[in-house]
Order: sequence, then C-alpha cells, then structure tokens
Amino acid sequence: MKLYFAPLEGITTYTFRNTHAEMFGGVDAYFAPFINPSDLEKVSRKGMRDILPENDTTEKLKVQVLTSNAESFLKFCEKIKSLGYYEININIGCPAGTVVRKGRGSGFLQYPDAMDEFFHKIFSESDMKISVKTRVGYSVHDEFARLMEIYNRYPVSELTVHPRTREELYNGSASLESFAFAYNISKNPLCYNGDICMVKDYEKISEQFPDVSGVMLGRGAVMNPALFREIRGGERLSTEELVEFSERLSEKYRKVLGSDVFTLHKLKEIWIYAGRNFPEEKKLIKAIRKANTLEDFKSAIRALPKL
Repeated sequence: MKLYFAPLEGITTYTFRNTHAEMFGGVDAYFAPFINPSDLEKVSRKGMRDILPENDTTEKLKVQVLTSNAESFLKFCEKIKSLGYYEININIGCPAGTVVRKGRGSGFLQYPDAMDEFFHKIFSESDMKISVKTRVGYSVHDEFARLMEIYNRYPVSELTVHPRTREELYNGSASLESFAFAYNISKNPLCYNGDICMVKDYEKISEQFPDVSGVMLGRGAVMNPALFREIRGGERLSTEELVEFSERLSEKYRKVLGSDVFTLHKLKEIWIYAGRNFPEEKKLIKAIRKANTLEDFKSAIRALPKL
C-alpha cells in the first residue's frame, strides 16, 4: 500500500516537498499543487516552475492538472512530456469557490455527461497514464453511483476518492460508507484520501480496506510531517524536529522569495496546521500567529514544550 502526500495549494510547493523529503521521507509520491491551463492554453511561469525537474530533489513527483477542457488537457500533456513526465493526475475534487464557479475541480461533478465526454476524448487521444482525484458528488452522496459508472468505463491508472461532497467542503467526517461503495465496485486501483491525521486513522483504513492501492495524506501530514515515518513504524515527531523543519524552510523560502515578509507568511500558513500539535499552548500559538518578524516567529516556536 503506497503512501502519498496530497497537494495543498500554496503550501506543498517544491521548497516544502524537497525539505520534507530531506528530513522525514516515507513518501512514495508527492503530488504537486494543481496547475490550471488558461483558456489560451498557457501556463504561468510560476506554475511551471513548481514542476521543473531541476527544482525537484524528491524524484517522486506527480503532476496534477485542473481543467474540464479536453483540448487544454491534451496540450498540457504535451508540455509536461518535454519535461520527462508521462503520468498526470486530474483534480476533480477541489472545492474552492473560484474553481467551482468555472466548472472545474468538484464543480465538474455537476455535469456527469460532460465529464464522460471529457474522459472519452482524453483517454482516446493521450498516451499518458491518467489518474483522477475526485469527491463523491457535488451536493449529495447519491450522485456517486453515476460518477463511478463513468470512472469504471476508462482505464484510470488510480482513482483517489475523498469521500465528501463539494458542499460538505471539509466539514463533518469523511464517509467510509461512500468509500466502501467505490471499494466494492471500482474496476481501477483505488486510493483513499480524507481525515488521516494519526497512525490510528491510517490503521483503520488499511484494516477496513486492505486492497486499496494507496492512502493519500494531506492536512494531517502538514500538521505532523513525520506521520509517514510513524505509519511505517518509525519514531514519533519531536518538537526539535518541527522547529528544525521550520528553520530549514525559512532559509530556503528567503532564497526563493527574497523577502522576510513573504517567508513569514509562508511559515504561518504551515503553522496553522503544525500548531495543532500543541493544543494546550494557547499563548505560544497566539504568539506564532501574531508574530510580525521572523525573529519573533522563531522565538515563539523555540519556546514550545517537548511533544
């Protein structure tokens, strides 16, 4: 069973991924945050920079695209082939309002007939390995039966299911009942994604669904970057490691971004999650959140107690 690091927009960029691989490892593949080809089939330089081979030291990177346009998808595939990628993941799960309003991400789930046409064209005309990340519906879980009929028609290399609807966002609990439905009927390899924050969460999924091809961890792995190692039987995360991880990221972000202010912003995004390791340290977490300088930020995280 493979372990994947899910893409989180703005967080799991190449700087984060490379640093995580250096310090913690345990990941079979890192998924880059989605790239969105424009209507003119152009991709921003910033978007392409994140997947350039010279910027990846993990050697385990998978590219993800966000589009509901088959022509855009096919043209993008040709672009990344020139970079040495022959596998691509389609994001049909992102619940962000700006994405959904354009009929992309989980917004595409509202139009199953259009999805079917999209898949027919791309699987007919592309020689890439194509995997898919999906939610189980737009409004209700009952929509999932129709979606699975579509996914089962095509040779999806791996279907990653986050068992919530778009309207549920990240509220409530992921539905293991809906995932079990896919597990029982999927003709393609199946990967589980959703609410894996501790080793026991992974163990529950692997025991209930022993034949899944993989498990994808996202927010839980940003909170605890040692979670992959822990799942594989390694040592638990320490406060010292978490501080060192932030220190290394700080140094690298400053080189990439050229700004203490932008570096501080990036680190605070990560500590929205990492701070959850210290639920009793409300004053220190508030100091981290309110820090106005990198030095104030570093002083606050260095004062955290041992985990």
